Parts: sequence; structure tokens; C-alpha cells
Amino acid sequence: MREREAMANFTTHIGAGTVQAGVLATLTLAADVVAPENLVAVTLAGVLGSVLPDIDLKDSRASKMMFAGLAVFSSFVVLFAFAEKFSIVELMVLWLGTLIIVRYGLHTLFHRLSVHRGVWHSLLAGLFCAAVTAIILRYVLGRHEGVAWLGAGFLFLGYLQHLVLDEIYSVDVMNRRIKSSFGTALKLFDSRYRAASAAMLVAAALALYMTPPTKTFVEGITQRELWAGLNQRLLPEGKWFKIISPPHYVSTRASDASGSGHITTGTLPARQEE
Repeated sequence: MREREAMANFTTHIGAGTVQAGVLATLTLAADVVAPENLVAVTLAGVLGSVLPDIDLKDSRASKMMFAGLAVFSSFVVLFAFAEKFSIVELMVLWLGTLIIVRYGLHTLFHRLSVHRGVWHSLLAGLFCAAVTAIILRYVLGRHEGVAWLGAGFLFLGYLQHLVLDEIYSVDVMNRRIKSSFGTALKLFDSRYRAASAAMLVAAALALYMTPPTKTFVEGITQRELWAGLNQRLLPEGKWFKIISPPHYVSTRASDASGSGHITTGTLPARQEE
């Protein structure tokens, strides 16, 4: 009898992904790296990354939700792109047609060409998805290039966590054995399907070529003041959750006009500077 493939379920992945994204968001907010309005987008990217590898599992909730979301997003992009060119009826046909094609047509085609725990369960696919995230945040949603890469980083870490969790579930601690599925989740690429891995490598290279510059992001997260500030705010001064006398923290980073030093717009701007 064939051993059942070991893997964490959707609830486990979404729960762990939410916790990890929440921790990263807390650190990012405390360090005043990004404007609060952008924090929601990058946090959601982290949660998305935690379930994204299961997109190749046809009947999974992750796959259905992601293709449904992609269908809605694509249909409205088409609607807004042709809003001034066609009549209302024509726009409705375009919107509905795009929705159906992406949700059902693309979904069916994708799963005919993919295998669960194949190339999508690899670090190479995670890199590709992170690059696409940076492209969407920068060029589609109009976020600053630094914010785009921050979101890409959140997504990649969520993606990595998913692969690691699946590997952990491949180890049966109680029976002290390693299941046959061990090694199929966390891998650089899928050596079993070399053509698919080669295609993913090309796709990742093209996506990386199209990504925005990384200068702002790298400079933002490597500043010494950022890590010094985080270290200073790590633990409360005095009693925990003290309301009357808050910790005497003075930001060495962004501050408002009055010089109060509280979180303002962050090192990574809310929008690209004109």
C-alpha cells in the first residue's frame, strides 16, 4: 500500500504564515521602515506566500482562492484599461469573459501542466513569485520600489516557511521514521521534471530583469540606525504595557516637523516621489 503523502494542511499553513507575517510587520513598523498604509499590502503578501506553493494542488483551497482572486483582479484590470474605448455592454462582456477564462480556463490548463510537489515546491519558484510580487506592487499598484521589494521579501519568507513546514510534516517523530515524501517539498529545483525546472528558471530570470531597482530597499534595511532602534525598543522600560509613562524612545530615523520622532511615513515612501 502506498504511503500517504505527508504535508501540512491549509489551516496550518495560513496560521503559521499569518503569525510570521505579523511578527515581520511588527518589526517593520517598530523600525519605521515603511508607511503604515503600505504595511497592509506587504503583510498580505507574506500571508499569500505561505499558501502559494499549494497552487499546484488542483482541489486545494489555496489553488481555488488564488485563481479566483487572480480572475477578479485580471477582469478589473481589463475593465479599467478599456473603459474609454467600448460601450457598457461590451465592457461587461470583456469583464465577464476575462473572469471566466482566468478562473476556469487558466485554472484547468495550469493543473494539466503541473504536478503537486513539483517545480512549484522549490526555492526557484519562490524566487519567481517574489519577483512577480515586486513587479505588481511597483508597476501595477504604483507603490514605491522599496515597498515593492519589501513585499517581495515578505512573500518569499512565507513561501520558504511553507516548504519547511511540509518537510517537517514528512518526519514522523512518534514512530521515529522519515516518510517517503521527505525531500520533495524543500528543494532548489525539481530534478525529476527538468523541462519544467528549466522553464521556471527562464521565467524567474525574465521576472527579475523586469523588477524595479533594489537600491532603496537595500539601503533602507541595512542602515545601522534601524537595527540600533530595534534593539532599543525590543523590551519595555519599566513596567510592561505601561500607559501613563511610555518608553523613552527617540527615533534616529524619520521624524515629523516638530521633531517628536514618532512613526511617520517610514524610510520607504508611500508613493514614488515625483
